[in-house]
Parts: sequence; C-alpha cells; structure tokens
Amino acid sequence: MQMHKTDHHMPNIDLPLAQDIVRRTMHIIPFSVNVIDARGVILASGDPQRVGDLHPGAQLALARRASVEIGAADMARLPGTRAGINLPLTVRGEICGVLGLTGEPDAVRQFGELVRAMAEMMLEQARLVSELQHEKRYREEFVFQLVYRTGISDASMQAWAARLAVDLRVPRAMFVLEIPDAGEGPGERLDQVLTQLQQVQSDLSARWPSLLMAVVSPGELVLLDAFPASGPQQARAAQARQRLLELHQVAQQALAPPATLSMGVALPGLDGATASYESAKQTARVGRARDGGQSTFSYLELSLPVLLSGLQAGWQAEQLRQTLARLLAHDRKSGTLMRTLAAWFRHHSHPMATAKALHIHRNTLDYRLQKIAELTGLDLDDTDDRLLLYVALQLN
Repeated sequence: MQMHKTDHHMPNIDLPLAQDIVRRTMHIIPFSVNVIDARGVILASGDPQRVGDLHPGAQLALARRASVEIGAADMARLPGTRAGINLPLTVRGEICGVLGLTGEPDAVRQFGELVRAMAEMMLEQARLVSELQHEKRYREEFVFQLVYRTGISDASMQAWAARLAVDLRVPRAMFVLEIPDAGEGPGERLDQVLTQLQQVQSDLSARWPSLLMAVVSPGELVLLDAFPASGPQQARAAQARQRLLELHQVAQQALAPPATLSMGVALPGLDGATASYESAKQTARVGRARDGGQSTFSYLELSLPVLLSGLQAGWQAEQLRQTLARLLAHDRKSGTLMRTLAAWFRHHSHPMATAKALHIHRNTLDYRLQKIAELTGLDLDDTDDRLLLYVALQLN
C-alpha cells in the first residue's frame, strides 16, 4: 500500500499504547518496565512516579542506537540512573523509542529480547491500524469530493484517483443508501444513525474491499462501484438488481430504521461519477413516489421517468399535464381509465395481454381506449400522439 510521504517518519509512541505495552509486558516478567519516547522521556512505567522523568540510560541507547546495560559501576558514573537494560524499539527500520527493564542486568537480560519483540509487534500493529485509518479517510474524502465538488481542480482529483489506483476510464455507478429523516429528532438519534452507517460501511468494506464509500450527509452513505455502461439493457438491468440486492442485504443487518438503496447511471470520469450520484438521488425520489414500500431502486429500470423528471416545472411541464387534464377530471372517482392506460403501455399496447392483466373482456378494453382517445384528443394509433401520452403519464 502506497502511503503519504509524511507516513515514512515514525511518530512518537502515543501514551495509551505505551501504557498498554507496560501493562502487557509486566504480566509476563517479574520486573518493572519503562516505555521511553524518542526524546528519552518516560511515557509509561511500572513505577508511576517515574513517568515524565528523563531516562539517562535510554538517552544513551538512543544516542548509540544500540542496547545499553546499566550496572552498579554505571550507576555511580551516571547520576539518576537505575540498574537495568535499555533496548531501542525499532519499527520498519526506524528507532521510535526505548524499552527499559529495571533490575540487575544479569537477571533481566534473559527477558530483554522477548519483551522487545512483543513491544515492537504492538507498535507495528498500531502503525498498520493508523495507516489503514488514514487510507480509509483519504478514500472517503475522495468520494465526498466526487459528490460535492467543492472546488478542487480536475487535475488534483485525477492525481487523487491515481493515488487510490482508481482508473477513471472505467465506468462506475453511484449507490446511495438513505435513511429518511435522519437529521430530524433528538441528537441521540442522529448519533445512532451515524454509528449504524459506519457499521454498514465497515461490513461492506470487509465484504468488498475495493468499494469506495463515504458518509456524505446525516443518514446518507454513498458507494462507488465499477459497473458496465454498455451492453444489452435487459442483462445490465438484471445485473443491477442483483448488485442492489447484495449490497442491501449486507447493509440492512446493521440498520434499525428502514433505508432505501438506489443506483445511478454508470459513467466514466470525474463528472460521470458526480452525474451518477445525482441520477441515483433522482432515481430514489421517483422510485419512492411510485412505490413507497420498495427499498431498492435502479436507474436502469426507471431511466425514462428519471430523465423526464427534469420536466416537472416550467411551461413544458404544464403542456404535458394538459394532455391528461380532461382524462383525470373524468376519471377522478374510479381511476379506471388511468389504470387501463398504464396497463396498456405496460403490456406494450398488446390488447389481449392488457385485457387479461385487467381481468376484462377485449371489447371492454376497446371501449376504454376509445374513451381515452376521445378525452385526450389524441390518436392512439399515431406514434407521436402515443409518445406524448406516455410521457405525460410518466409525469403524472
């Protein structure tokens, strides 16, 4: 894993880790243990009164970059020292501190390498966890910038993508997991939702490490995943359904409130990822309006109404609504004609399939279609009129 340049410099051992090293090592040896930082200051000790003191033996070990033993003769020569051994702690070739064992060198020497190995293992583990956390934050911030584009240049974003080994030429789709009304109510609820989303993020990352994810607002987790942008629509729609199901099944295990998961259009590039997020959000809005009981929505199954949703305002929207105005007025009580029209389009204008789906006679269907044509003033056999009626229906 490639890391930032600053990560090559070993930071000082932090206090909790130093205390943990002392606690764990003193469980296995009968001597007091000191953990000293790179300046020679005692961070943690089996003798709490020594914490914060300079440790002359450790300073000597740091200067020599080698183990230093302090015996009776050395104690007389070096005021303030105690008998013991001081072993430099090295992680990835860099000395980051010293481990001191208090006692006669002949008595403590046999424990030295064992305790040093244990301490260095703990330091290496802490370093690795820190790097993974840093990498996670770096990936999250990249996704956040794709969503909100706060002014970082395309060149910087491209360099960022290269740093994360994200090939921008590969089409990707945004998936948006939303918990409705997450920001409303008491602060404890928001904290609970954020905790749950972080758990979802952890679970998804464990299952699919290559997923790019970030919590971008209260109650909203976004995921960026490679997805084909070309090929047969039906096959890609089925693939999208499967992917939504896989992600949602993992996510819902950590979620108490209901959540929806929507998938946007798959596109390459920086702008493509941003557009995919916007389309995923719009897909969710359209999907919830059509079927509030559903929890997953795919752009590939709602592409036309999502694309047409931009016509919800303005004079074009008004003209489209006028297409159905008389039909809606006539159909206000029963809704029979609107259901018939929707079923007719759903069954690709096939009379027998439509009549069967509506459980009506073919003649009844012909009568209803004739009534629809009369009320709208449109010819259902004319391609343009039929398209106009279909688009108006999508916006209704």
